Amino acid sequence: MEVCYQLPVLPLDRPVPKHVLSRRGAISFSSSSSLFGAPDPRQLSQRRGAISYDSSDQTALYIRMLGDVRVRSQVGFEPERRSSHPYLFIDFRTLHTRLGCGSASASAGPERRVHRLLSFQRYLHSSRLLRGVPQQIPLHILDEAYTGQARCMLEKVGNWNFDIFLFDKLTNGNSLITLTFHLLNQYGLVELFQLDMVKLWRFLVMVQEDYHSDNPYHNAVHAADVTQAMYCYLQEPMLAKSLTSYDILLGLLAAATHDLGHPGVNQPFLIKTGHYLATLYRNTSVLENHHWKSAVGLLRETGLFSHLPAEDSLNLERELGSLILATDISRQNGYLSRFRIHLDQENLFLSNASHRHFILQMALKCADICNPCRPWELSKQWSERVTEEFFQQGDIEKKHKLEVSPLCDRQKNTVGNIQIGFMTYVAEPLFAEWSRFSDTRLSQTMLGHMGLNKASWGGLQQEPTPVSEEREPSRAGTDTEDAAARRNGNTATAAGGPSSKEIPQGSRES
Repeated sequence: MEVCYQLPVLPLDRPVPKHVLSRRGAISFSSSSSLFGAPDPRQLSQRRGAISYDSSDQTALYIRMLGDVRVRSQVGFEPERRSSHPYLFIDFRTLHTRLGCGSASASAGPERRVHRLLSFQRYLHSSRLLRGVPQQIPLHILDEAYTGQARCMLEKVGNWNFDIFLFDKLTNGNSLITLTFHLLNQYGLVELFQLDMVKLWRFLVMVQEDYHSDNPYHNAVHAADVTQAMYCYLQEPMLAKSLTSYDILLGLLAAATHDLGHPGVNQPFLIKTGHYLATLYRNTSVLENHHWKSAVGLLRETGLFSHLPAEDSLNLERELGSLILATDISRQNGYLSRFRIHLDQENLFLSNASHRHFILQMALKCADICNPCRPWELSKQWSERVTEEFFQQGDIEKKHKLEVSPLCDRQKNTVGNIQIGFMTYVAEPLFAEWSRFSDTRLSQTMLGHMGLNKASWGGLQQEPTPVSEEREPSRAGTDTEDAAARRNGNTATAAGGPSSKEIPQGSRES
């Protein structure tokens, strides 16, 4: 499918006139597709090379040449061998294959995926528990976007205590779709930018499906949690009175897609195993570039912004990449230093478009690592999930005789020492500066929760621990610093990253 961009250039801060909505490059939907645009599961598992990229974007062309890395595992599919290492030629899709599942999981996959595309109400009616029971309430062809308790929760979506785990259960695992759609509609962005409802729903379904649900941490629930946190920051007075509708659209899309296609292992793992993505992005922000390019691929595949002028659409993709790349933890010191300088000199003017974009970068960085700032009941769950993901990588490294990455050995590390190190070296410095920028009740609440959570983990650390978990004092400090980088996919400490003004890799013309 080739997308034609022949529309006149229009400013993004104005609604697009109806006479330019020619629906070029629209996707034709088969009768088997949902009226909401939810794709047939069989179509989801067979998408390959369906994206048309600008010929000047060599990185995107390389992705197309390699094939669609988002394709789920299929019986009989043999990934191309890209490395001599016994593990490295294995694609992301096989990384998440459960041992002992065999081919039986392949047949059960489509059925599970269909259930995920149903609303909670329709899923209950289709479940075995209610099979054969007369339906007291007839099912409508189009269910409401959210019902019952989920709707009540969305009425308080700006509450910092929002329980994303409960919301995910109430929406039958569709928290990212439901939450993002609700926020876009609440801001009036669907109408303002004249987004096609079918394309938008289809895009959100594909985004959620491209997160690996087998990841304990980097999954669609994490993306939904970051999106909810981003909304809380967008509601802060300093931002609410300054950001444009375009800024808000960009911020919500970046939050929803910031970890798209995350494989559950970090960048050094991909580099040392010679994974083709590490080669593709030259060992620089490998995961973040992958997330960004995957998001761009879905935007183009669905044609969500195909009604906009080509120049505006490309600018949106570049700025989306700039936000997603800002979540690279190896750039932490660079962004934090720049933030401090602006605050010290009091020269941060949100009437300036570049300054607003920088604040969006900082807001997304805060949202991405805000777990220590949540109430203990939520923060503890996230801490356990991210640590389990570390340990799973360590298990893989042990199995394939690789050097175990820092903090990934479940025999030598605990949830508590990893979290205390992360709060000390990464979260506290970042949120202290954010509090200087936006000194509100929310900022003080986040710092308060983090202090209590750190003390709670410290108290748990006082309990007797196995001898294998004891370490030399000189090494303990290094390991806690490593927690900062490992959490977001890099083990390099955040020292002297590239400037935030750098154009995202792959966006330059060749």
